[in-house]
Amino acid sequence: MTNRYLPMTEQDQAEMLAAIGAETIEDLFSDIPEEIRFKGELPVSSKLDEYALTRHMSRLAGRNVNADTHPSFLGAGIYDHHVPSVINHVISRSEFYTAYTPYQPEISQGELQAIFEFQSYICELTGMAVANASMYDGATAFAEAGNLAASATRRKKLVVSSTVHPESRQVLASYAHGLNLEIVEIGYKNGVTDMEALAAAISEDTAAVMIQSPNFFGSVEDIQAAADLIHPNKGLLIVSANPISLGLLEAPGKLGADIVVGDAQPLGIAGSYGGPTCGYFAVSQAHMRRIPGRIVGQTTDRYGRRGFVLTLQAREQHIRREKATSNICSNQALLALSASVYMSLLGKQGMLDVSELNLQKSHYAKQTLASIEGVSTPFTSPTFNEFVIKLPDHTSMEDVQSKLLAAGFIGGYDLGREYPELSGHMLIAVTERRSKEEIDEFKAVLEGLL
Repeated sequence: MTNRYLPMTEQDQAEMLAAIGAETIEDLFSDIPEEIRFKGELPVSSKLDEYALTRHMSRLAGRNVNADTHPSFLGAGIYDHHVPSVINHVISRSEFYTAYTPYQPEISQGELQAIFEFQSYICELTGMAVANASMYDGATAFAEAGNLAASATRRKKLVVSSTVHPESRQVLASYAHGLNLEIVEIGYKNGVTDMEALAAAISEDTAAVMIQSPNFFGSVEDIQAAADLIHPNKGLLIVSANPISLGLLEAPGKLGADIVVGDAQPLGIAGSYGGPTCGYFAVSQAHMRRIPGRIVGQTTDRYGRRGFVLTLQAREQHIRREKATSNICSNQALLALSASVYMSLLGKQGMLDVSELNLQKSHYAKQTLASIEGVSTPFTSPTFNEFVIKLPDHTSMEDVQSKLLAAGFIGGYDLGREYPELSGHMLIAVTERRSKEEIDEFKAVLEGLL
């Protein structure tokens, strides 16, 4: 465990106080009423020297459980994929690591080209015409897609499948409240969107149908069928997709999607206990000028040399706020660079290989776990790298999870937390990082617990 040396001498402290016009550190808390201030001493050890502190913090860190110490079968939006070491090498270079925003293209060509490459990769994966420089995360991208659809169609109704990630639906609901949009949720059958209910919910005032494929249950949705339902009503189809799955599955843009969004975390971005991640956002040519955030375009200078610039700036920083496509003005350039390095490193064949490994290993795990007495797979719809298992009746999910952890495994996601009707159901994720031995051992441990 190494640490940067960050000096803080008494002289540094005195100069800081002088600069802000305070005499003592206590003056910094003068706005806090005396009666609510903490008067005792915090229950921490006395100050430690550098060596003792490093040892203490290392011991505490060693108590953490992570995907390197315990094989993880937990997905539900953050996945334990392999992150090639070259990614951290590239993104740690100072010209990328310290660059915030490429407002001056003449001195930001490297950063702009990196973002342009990210956009190009996303367009190729999704089958769409235009992609932006990234969003905060997949949930934000999903909500922004709903905003775009409402603006483009001048309608207020969004029909959303309940198989979309719960957090994405929560962020969408927050957006909808401020924009006075109506959200209609559609249920599911056999782990995928109920198409009959979807057809019944679509009307002339529907701005968009919003689905996720593979969805939160890991099942692959019928994107073409959803497109055929919404397009006759002149609404849009929004699809949230796991980018790794697009190495194998048909691009949503070729199946009728008008907007494709998702989280780029599977593309070489570490789980990092839940974030930060990077959202991608791609649209058809018709909606290019409504896309939120930044777009990097390719151009030529006065000498005919290739160059890159920020283009189509419909952000509230650049035009009147009421005319802006979004109030999001930033992007996740460093993490988008991680995704670009990942896709560049793997290439087309590598993306196909990783996608197939996820598919094959998860299907092996599904068959293996379903062979445990009392365990079943409630859905028969096709899945990618996640699937749902049902544990025996009256099984305590909390007890199973804690015992799996004690046995050295990070278990799946308890679906009962978000779907009460799926109490006792566990969402299992299997990526290319899981070996046959780990899957077999996980099965043996779970079988012993049940």
